[in-house]
Amino acid sequence: MTLTDSIASKIFNKACLSRAFEEELFQRVSKKEVKIPVYMSAGQEYISATLAVFLEQLSRAEKQIFIQHRGHSTYLSFGGSAEKLIYEILGDKRGCSGGMGGSASIQCRENNIFGHDGMMGSHGPISVGACYGNKKFTLCFAGDAAAEEDYFLAAIAWASTKKLPIWFIVEDNNLSILTEKRVRRCWEMQDVAKSFKMKAFDSSDDPHELWPVLEQCSIEEPLLLNVKTNRLFWHAGAGIDSDETPDLHESWLRKNGKERFERERRKIKTVWESCLKHLEKQ
Repeated sequence: MTLTDSIASKIFNKACLSRAFEEELFQRVSKKEVKIPVYMSAGQEYISATLAVFLEQLSRAEKQIFIQHRGHSTYLSFGGSAEKLIYEILGDKRGCSGGMGGSASIQCRENNIFGHDGMMGSHGPISVGACYGNKKFTLCFAGDAAAEEDYFLAAIAWASTKKLPIWFIVEDNNLSILTEKRVRRCWEMQDVAKSFKMKAFDSSDDPHELWPVLEQCSIEEPLLLNVKTNRLFWHAGAGIDSDETPDLHESWLRKNGKERFERERRKIKTVWESCLKHLEKQ
């Protein structure tokens, strides 16, 4: 299943939706229209976009997805409603978590997307427990810091021992808030997974590199993917990490043109305005 131009176009479309959402949210947080803590995934959207398209091409089998706190792009890539996510961020009961989860704990029951409870890395053992119980193909997304937690590591070991159909996707932006990996540890997640006798890979988030790795994987066995990526905005809130942070999306825009992205931006802006009008009428 080669990464054709047609498939790459689908990945680009999903990434555009996620980035458009995040850029609009960034503006609204900057203007104080959104006052809760937000955890944006801008810069990391090509991971979930590539995985979502790959699995769409591979199988229609039912799956369950456990996302981390920085999960907007995962939620959107796997079919979550942008409107419900906006309502959630605005604290309205029409939100995807009833307006009580905020940015960090979002879910989509229709698509078996389960939200994060706020305890770093806790969704690791939760996702493994769910997979062990129902044997459904499972995706567990985590940051490189969350994956360091002892219970997360133990969950990986259990998944390998029981040969569960679960993929651990480590979105490795090299930061725990602002602390780099080299300060926190002297090992890499893919090496730990291999020590548990689990298939594991290290890749960049560029779909042209990530896709061939996915072609070597099976949804019937455990796997860990450590995907190097970049966080463009602050750990929480609206601020720029660095003007020099590489942005994969920019290179894809140059190749595919900005028209589709600008179209998504206009759509997202319209949805935001509609949601705000509905709230004003209450």
